[in-house]
Amino acid sequence: MNPLERIILVDDNDLDNVFHEIVIRKTGFKGEVRVFESGTDFLAFLKQDALSPRTCVFLDINMPLLSGFDVARSISPVLQNTPGFELHFLTSSGSTQDKQMAGSIPGVSGYLVKPLTREFLVERFQLGT
Repeated sequence: MNPLERIILVDDNDLDNVFHEIVIRKTGFKGEVRVFESGTDFLAFLKQDALSPRTCVFLDINMPLLSGFDVARSISPVLQNTPGFELHFLTSSGSTQDKQMAGSIPGVSGYLVKPLTREFLVERFQLGT
């Protein structure tokens, strides 16, 4: 499989986005990092994007207007039918109910409790190795 080329952060918390981008860059990741502060902005981007580069999306659950669950459900067909495109929930919620709900959405790759760690990125995407 091609190496990871793009990471997208979707979170309404500016500080989390800044911190997570720093963690991503500290792995040596040289690809594109995009940040969206709302699910609606991310969905608008996806409608225009060719989804050609290998992409990982880290999606927060608790956001105003459109929750991460709503976003994931709306792009579930894309998740299931686009090789090299994966979505991980990245949230402050350790709730069993939230984990179960995330697991019930077809195509979702994982569920992480913040913060995003260098160890996860290295293990999952062989970044920084």
